[in-house]
Amino acid sequence: MPAPQDGPRGTLVAVRHGETEWSKAGRHTGRTDLPLTAAGEEQATTAGKSLAGQEFGLVLVSPLGRARRTAELAGFPDYEIVPDLAEWDYGPVEGLTRQQVRDELGYAWSVLPDGVRQTLSISGTDDVPDRLRNPSPGKGELVEEVAARAARVIARVEPTLKEGKDVLIVAHGHLLRILACAWLDLHPEVAERLAMGTAARSVFGYDRGVRSLVHWNVPPSVVFPA
Repeated sequence: MPAPQDGPRGTLVAVRHGETEWSKAGRHTGRTDLPLTAAGEEQATTAGKSLAGQEFGLVLVSPLGRARRTAELAGFPDYEIVPDLAEWDYGPVEGLTRQQVRDELGYAWSVLPDGVRQTLSISGTDDVPDRLRNPSPGKGELVEEVAARAARVIARVEPTLKEGKDVLIVAHGHLLRILACAWLDLHPEVAERLAMGTAARSVFGYDRGVRSLVHWNVPPSVVFPA
């Protein structure tokens, strides 16, 4: 039986950052610190309008610039940077499109379930200025490592939610999809089936005391009725 509800609980609102040049081109954007495009900045501002009037007891943001800028343009400049909200470290597939990796490997590769620790002869970051590069490039993360980070974020926000306060997090596509799986007790590879647009928001809550999904992949222009 579901655990009994012990009082009103808050909701967790998760917003993906606005558009970047790489997200527009379908390139894997992990720790490369790309800025928002002009369209991405507009998306972030629009997302903020859809959240206007909602009070958050906690605002947590990825350390990467595109997420921080999204939070600021959305009207939430007073945030806490949480390293666990950084995007998946894609390692050798950073900056490459899915098709480029498939052509290189010779099979229908996907980041899930195949992972990023591939041996490649091509690089997707040759065009990246030094100031935007991942300062600690390596072999990339296992999906289990990303899922562990997502679980730590959930452990961080749940006490606030159980106090009846809402929480806002601003982060990245893969990280937030894997966080959704962790919230719902699903295998992290299910994240491959979850679409998430730039600056889209998703809402997580509780139904009779059990973690639930309230809204998913809501475009930034959509405002919920009061």
